[in-house]
Amino acid sequence: MAPRVVHLVRHGQVYNPDAVLYGRLPGFGLSDLGKQMAERLGEYFADAPLVHLVSSPLQRAQETMAPIAAGHPELTVNIDERVIEAANVFEGKSFGKYNQLLLRPSSWWALRNPLRPSWGEPYPSIVARMRTALADAAEHAVDGEALIVAHELPIWMARSWAEGRSLVHDPRKRETRLASVTTFTFDGDELVSVSYAEPAGDLVPPKKKRFRPGA
Repeated sequence: MAPRVVHLVRHGQVYNPDAVLYGRLPGFGLSDLGKQMAERLGEYFADAPLVHLVSSPLQRAQETMAPIAAGHPELTVNIDERVIEAANVFEGKSFGKYNQLLLRPSSWWALRNPLRPSWGEPYPSIVARMRTALADAAEHAVDGEALIVAHELPIWMARSWAEGRSLVHDPRKRETRLASVTTFTFDGDELVSVSYAEPAGDLVPPKKKRFRPGA
């Protein structure tokens, strides 16, 4: 049996002038730069042997998928709730320039256990849903490759599981930049390799080195 390939693609930059943690909120689409990133992804996958497309239901993911899907008009984009962004109690809130939100007593209970984490969806829960989504996508990648557009934390959880790393981590050290591609290769049911690429790396602004739960 030939190896089966599944690409996990992170969406492009989001238009977010108020700097809120948008999480699963509706109405957060790509910025102009994010649309450029999506177009770059469309070019990157234009000649790829894609046979199965999956997107998170969130607007930013579907907008990122659009140029990729346009290059493969014979394919239908499947919406999968399992690859949605992680839930977060700080959703819809702005942390402030100096993380003032985290200094408020009302926030402390949510920060009590960073190992779970207590401010959002448990890491093992994210891994479980991403593993099943990856396995299902791999089943479709018999005569070509599958592609899923998802979100930073779910992608990092899937990669951490695949590479045998602890799920507890410093969010500032994730290797999941905007419009990046994390590729999983399966031999039958066995995951045999993980690789990483940044087709739009030159478009990505420097990331701020501040800890923000779920960001």
